[in-house]
Amino acid sequence: MSGMSERERESAEDWTLPERSRPPLLGELVERIDEALAVARASEAAVMTVGAAALDAAEQAKRAAVLAERASAAMNRGQQVITAAPERGVPAATGEGGMESFSARADRVAERLQRLQQMSLSA
Repeated sequence: MSGMSERERESAEDWTLPERSRPPLLGELVERIDEALAVARASEAAVMTVGAAALDAAEQAKRAAVLAERASAAMNRGQQVITAAPERGVPAATGEGGMESFSARADRVAERLQRLQQMSLSA
């Protein structure tokens, strides 16, 4: 190999990648992973908070529906009395099907939100 000219010899610069093409160092990768984990944990906490708030809202909606249903039933009982002695400006009695439907839907929403929260907890 003593017959190689200066030009034919390889140097360390021949093996050095340009700055833009170099892969990240191990320390940089660890920093990126740590940052990604922090973001994931913060996102999970946010999802849990939103899920809890949604469950609370669904529960409040369910309680409101029950109260509205009771009020409607009480109003309908009052309407029956008013029907016997009608007054001007009193609206006609309405059925309870609307409140029952609302209450059933609130129950379904609450169940769905609970399943979503359980899924995020198990993940």
